[in-house]
Amino acid sequence: MKYKRILLKLSGESLAGGNRYGIDPQKLEEYAREIQSVHHLGAQVAIVLGGGNIFRGLKGNCGPIDRVQGDYMGMLATVINSLGLKAVLESLGIPAVVLGGLVIDPVCEKMSRKQAIHYLEKGNVVIISGGTGNPFFTTDSAAALRAVEIKADVLLKGTRVDGVYSADPENDPTAIRYDTISFDEAYTKGLNIMDLTAFTLCSENNLPLIVFDVNVHGNLLKIVSGEPVGTLVAP
Repeated sequence: MKYKRILLKLSGESLAGGNRYGIDPQKLEEYAREIQSVHHLGAQVAIVLGGGNIFRGLKGNCGPIDRVQGDYMGMLATVINSLGLKAVLESLGIPAVVLGGLVIDPVCEKMSRKQAIHYLEKGNVVIISGGTGNPFFTTDSAAALRAVEIKADVLLKGTRVDGVYSADPENDPTAIRYDTISFDEAYTKGLNIMDLTAFTLCSENNLPLIVFDVNVHGNLLKIVSGEPVGTLVAP
């Protein structure tokens, strides 16, 4: 096993499956089984979910709902997704806890580095909801922050493409795929991997990032086992 402690970032949209909104129970179970496979291997797994399948944070002003309130609504959406994943994991026999950037008693307790590591070392999957607990930060930034806090060996960003490309491969068939790329090179090329805050957190803390297709069965297990999957972004 190459990576003992991982943080997996999944978008909220991925949980919707073929739907535009909501949670697709089949897709949620598929992801839970992928997580189960690495948990059984002995990996310590933390997860950050987005909330875009339920509510996307607002950019700028949108009538009576301003950016701050919109971002808090998005944070609550991540809590809903986290509770759903926790329930499915537990149905598979995997102990799981939900921590939060927002405290919602009795749904989730306050995220703390010490408590998260304690749960991980006890064999729990730790799902960290509520973003950073502050507006103006994306769940990518939350994932990078939490990965650094818990001293994860790697941050895994699950997407619907198989790595990092020079351009959007869904729109540009000539886009070049990278097996590995440095943070500096990715920044210089202006590659849209994560938002700048998240990207900077990873770079400054020497936290490797792997971007991979989360919808391919077995990819997560291959990565944790050390097989080359997706694109490795490293110092």
